Amino acid sequence: MVGGGQLARMTHQAAIALGQSLRVLATAADEPAAQVSPDVVIGSHTDLDDLRRVAAGATVLTFDHEHVPGELLDKLIAEGVNVAPPPAALLHAQDKLVMRRRLAELGAPVPRFAAIETVEDVDDFAALTGGPMVVKAARGGYDGRGVSIVDDASGARAAVADYLASGVPVLAEERVAMRRELAALVARSPFGQGAAWPVVETVQEDGICVTVIAPAPDLSDESGSAAQQLALRLAEELGVVGVLAVELFETTDGRLLVNELAMRPHNSGHWTMDGAATSQFEQHLRAVLDYPLGATTPVAALTVMANVLGAPEPPAMTMDERLHHLFARYPDARVHLYGKDERPGRKIGHVNLLGADAADLAKLRERAESAAHWLSHGEWRAGDDAEQKSDVGAPPACGGEERH
Repeated sequence: MVGGGQLARMTHQAAIALGQSLRVLATAADEPAAQVSPDVVIGSHTDLDDLRRVAAGATVLTFDHEHVPGELLDKLIAEGVNVAPPPAALLHAQDKLVMRRRLAELGAPVPRFAAIETVEDVDDFAALTGGPMVVKAARGGYDGRGVSIVDDASGARAAVADYLASGVPVLAEERVAMRRELAALVARSPFGQGAAWPVVETVQEDGICVTVIAPAPDLSDESGSAAQQLALRLAEELGVVGVLAVELFETTDGRLLVNELAMRPHNSGHWTMDGAATSQFEQHLRAVLDYPLGATTPVAALTVMANVLGAPEPPAMTMDERLHHLFARYPDARVHLYGKDERPGRKIGHVNLLGADAADLAKLRERAESAAHWLSHGEWRAGDDAEQKSDVGAPPACGGEERH
C-alpha cells in the first residue's frame, strides 16, 4: 500500500485477519502504518524506484491516498505490476476537473462547473450561475484545503488569482442550496462484483468531517437506493477496483449531486469497522485481491462515528489516562487511535458507538461527539449529562502512571 497513514494502518489490521501481510510505503518510520507493519519501505510516492521497491513481489499495489503520479503507475504496469485501482480510474479522484467532465459525460448529476484559465473566466461563470460559487484547485486539495467558498465574482477573482499564481489548474462550481452532505460507499472487484453499504450522512466543520451517521437519517428508501446505484455505476464506468466513496450533496429540493470521489478507504466508512458485517478495510483488500466481496449488512440499527481532532492545546493528561476515564464512562465506546502526534485539527483517531434503535439518534450522537471531544481535549463538554459526569462504578484514576 502506497502511503503510511491511518488508512494503511487500519488496512494492515484487516490484512492480518485474512492471513495477508501488508507492505507500506511511508515517508518516515513514525507514520501510523509504519509503526505497526513489519514490512516498511521508507521513500516517496513520487519516486519511481521507491515505488518499484514497495511493489517488488507483491500480489497487488494499492493506495491510502490518490497522489501518486499516473505516469509512474503506467510504468509499473508496463513492468508487470498489478495496480488497483488502475491509474485510468484513479485519475478521476486526482483531478477534479477531469472527474467533473467525465461524470457530466456519463449523465451523473453534478453542480454546474467551468474550467477557469484566466481571472476573466470567473466573470463569465458568475454571469451564468448568477450567485455564490466555489473555487477549487483541480489537484491536491483535501480536508477543505484547495477549496474557496466565495459570495461574489470579486472574491472568486481573488481566489483564482492565488491558485493560478501557484500553477494549479482551477475550476469553479455553483454553490448549491444544500440540506446536508451524504456519502455512498461501495466496492468493486476485478471480476466485476459490486457491494454497497447504506448511505450515510457526513457532518462537516471547516471542511473536515467531524461526524458520520449510518444510515443517513430521514433518507427515503428511493433516494438511498438511487445513491447506491449511482455509486456502483460510477465504479463500473470508471473501472474502479477497491473501495469507492462518492461524496454527495443533498439539495434543499431533494436532488443528489456528486461532490467528490475517493478511490480508497474513506473517512465516511470508518463506522463499518464496528457497525457492519464487513469493514471497508477488509472489503478493500477483498476487492483488490479479487476475493468474493463481504456482506455490507449493518450489525446495529444505528452507528455514529465521531472523529477525534487535535485540540488547540494538547491536554496535560496523557492519552492513556484519557482512555482510562473514557472507558469508565463509555464502556461501549469503540476507540480507534492512529498513533499520531496531537496537533490542532489533526485527525488522531475516531470513536464508534452503536445503537439498537434509530429513534435514539440524538442521544447516541451526543455521546459519540462527547467521547471524541474528551479524547482530544481531556475535558467534558459543557452540557454533558449527569450520568456521564458521575463515573459511577469507575475504577480508580490512573494517577498519571502510563500503562504498557
